[in-house]
Amino acid sequence: MQQTLANNKYRIASLDLLKGIVMVVMALDHVRDYFHAPAFLYDPNDPTLTSMPIFFTRWITNFCAPVFCFLAGTSAFLVGMRKSKKDLSFFLIKRGAWLVFIEMTIVNFGWYFDIHFHSPGLLVIWSLGISMITLAALIHLPQKAIVVLSLLLIFGHNLLDNVHFPGSYPWAILHEEAMFKYSETFRFYVGYPVIPWIAVMSLGYCFGSLFEKSFNAAKRKKILFITGFSAITLFIILRGINMYGNPTSWIQYDTFRQTLISFLAPAKYPPSLLYLLMTLGPALVFLALTENVKGWLVSFFSTFGRVPFFYYILHLYLIHLLALAAAQLTGFGWQIMILPDWIGYVPALKGYGFPLWVVYTVWVTVILILYPLCRKFDQYKSSHKEKWWLSYL
Repeated sequence: MQQTLANNKYRIASLDLLKGIVMVVMALDHVRDYFHAPAFLYDPNDPTLTSMPIFFTRWITNFCAPVFCFLAGTSAFLVGMRKSKKDLSFFLIKRGAWLVFIEMTIVNFGWYFDIHFHSPGLLVIWSLGISMITLAALIHLPQKAIVVLSLLLIFGHNLLDNVHFPGSYPWAILHEEAMFKYSETFRFYVGYPVIPWIAVMSLGYCFGSLFEKSFNAAKRKKILFITGFSAITLFIILRGINMYGNPTSWIQYDTFRQTLISFLAPAKYPPSLLYLLMTLGPALVFLALTENVKGWLVSFFSTFGRVPFFYYILHLYLIHLLALAAAQLTGFGWQIMILPDWIGYVPALKGYGFPLWVVYTVWVTVILILYPLCRKFDQYKSSHKEKWWLSYL
């Protein structure tokens, strides 16, 4: 297995590579949110309105949240190899609480640039934080018990799809996406209910044992490949029979294009069983096939994978600032990007935006701008292990 060495601490290159790739792909989705003209007109997953290029631009970004959540659990296991269970629990609680705080302040402001916080939300960073806090307790269980619990939640949480408690904060936080509107100017959005995300992170924690130094590399590769391929196969079977694993069924349209889009668009909020099989399966196969890959491209993506939180905050603010400039240059005025609601729900932005090729151009530009900054920070972080606060960035 390819490893990088710094100050006697090894990192697993395939994990950094996959993490880096999903971070880079994530930026594509966020650039699309702020720059793509159709993003203000219709859902890119709507088979009756979208095109294949638009759909797959959105579809490829589905891998980002579940893969990163899974790998965060794996990273927690690897951190725990150098700590006691008690110390690891304390670290996860602190780290999780920090992420929840950052979501409600710096991240929410980055999305909207609204100093009044008219539309705060519980999104991906929040779900990661809550999952870490929960994992702090789960790690004290036997690993087999964690695996069983994780799989029960992942495979069983769709049994709750028909259970509804309108207006319930606790239920929204646990299992059901919800918007709580209190006035014309203030609303609160729960976008990442935590039950499946907790299970994804705890399952990733258990997979961390495959990456211990003493674990046989050939056996690890076999386990990852078989598990990943099995998940992909199960996704195809369950999605095909349309009986369980997603709140809604796929629809057979008159055209293959529309039918394929419907088939490949399981629910993300919260992530259904089929959504997780579709995304985590290929991720595990990728890990099995990339242990020994090398080269400048691997190094490029791995840089982002080693500083994901730093990159996440920077990319969010950079994309939004570029959107302010784009709105000003196209006659809408920069003020329109001080958002009172989620950007796709602002009526005044209908008519703003650019074709898909511009989205990809801006995306590549964002990545190229951020790469040297992330590289410098990665180098600083690697050479200053004594600075405890760096583990929170």
